[in-house]
Amino acid sequence: MIHHLDAGQVQYEWNNAIPPRLEIDPGDTVVFDTRDAADRYYSRTSTHADVLARGPFRGHPLTGPVRVRGARPGDALVVEILEVKPADFGWTAIRPGRGLLPEADFAKPYLQIWDLADGTHARAAGTRLAVPIDPFPGVMGTALDLPGGHSTMPPRKNGGNMDIKQLTAGSTLYLPVWVDGGLFCVGDTHAIQGDGEVCVTAVEMSGRVTARFGLETGRGLAEPELRTTRPPSSTAPGPWFATTAHGPDLFGASQQAVRYMIDHLVRERGLSREQAYILCSVTVDLKISEIVDAPNWIVSAFLPEGVFVG
Repeated sequence: MIHHLDAGQVQYEWNNAIPPRLEIDPGDTVVFDTRDAADRYYSRTSTHADVLARGPFRGHPLTGPVRVRGARPGDALVVEILEVKPADFGWTAIRPGRGLLPEADFAKPYLQIWDLADGTHARAAGTRLAVPIDPFPGVMGTALDLPGGHSTMPPRKNGGNMDIKQLTAGSTLYLPVWVDGGLFCVGDTHAIQGDGEVCVTAVEMSGRVTARFGLETGRGLAEPELRTTRPPSSTAPGPWFATTAHGPDLFGASQQAVRYMIDHLVRERGLSREQAYILCSVTVDLKISEIVDAPNWIVSAFLPEGVFVG
């Protein structure tokens, strides 16, 4: 059976006391309409000033919950992602003090509006950037076995804000069931994102997610697992350029690799520092290239150069 949930009613926290909007059987399919992470705040005409005017983050607007009949704690909810359809525009924002790089690097807010209307690329007006889209939901999860409300911002044992860009159509997510029925929710759809989402936003958008639900009894997952049908790295066309950074701390090395990439994009591609940071967030993949030769590890930042057109 196929069901539909619109985005007219959403939840902004993980809370197992929120009643389900829909009850389904294993094997059923649900079409979810989702709101973007800013809860429809931005439009095509939004400006840099709107980033700070938005106010504090309330929580990701999540469509659900969906109760799966027969799901019990200790089971695994099987979520087959059948389709993710993008909206016609998206956005990426730099908010000072948030993301991988500190406020000292980016002290002013910045907003990039992307045109997604052709359904194939995210295009930034006034630039040569055309990033192939590969949409996925940033947040998918079940309810926690803890009382009260819990922020949607950090990923948790129930899944949540994992931002795993490989969870595109054709992939399968296995989520631990912590309460009866599972109480699944989804939201925060992205048109494209680099591994790391370094400026804390991808190409954020509203979207439509179609998923089929199954149940594996007694699987006993401690945290989510997934299966994909494609290589885990981007298949964007053209050559790749990478920067590297070393150090005894993976977070610090990640910061430095991204700074080197920003320098490269400004110097070689003529982007502003803000445009370069945003491009890193939406298409650069951070990789742990080496972690066995103490005291220093290597982080590499890979850029698909095919995103530059014309």
